[in-house]
Amino acid sequence: MPQIRPITDLRNTNEISEICHSNPEPIFITKNGYGDLVVMSIETYEKLIEGTKPQKAVTEAEAEYKAEAELLDAKEALSSLRRLDIPPLLRNK
Repeated sequence: MPQIRPITDLRNTNEISEICHSNPEPIFITKNGYGDLVVMSIETYEKLIEGTKPQKAVTEAEAEYKAEAELLDAKEALSSLRRLDIPPLLRNK
């Protein structure tokens, strides 16, 4: 269950830090009764960002397809890369 705290609780940084590290969910900070900030541990943030990478890749691929309107067959594309004998690490550059 998400924690909602008033902004005045940020004065106690050690307590906020302990809560963030013991709970994988962010803390929502309110100011004058309205949402203002979100505080979370770096680990939680990195997991959140890591989870968005596949969606970002799909969104980029969809935009590229709409712009170019060309769809390649995966087997053909991979076999053409193999014929070119390009080292795997250089293929995306």
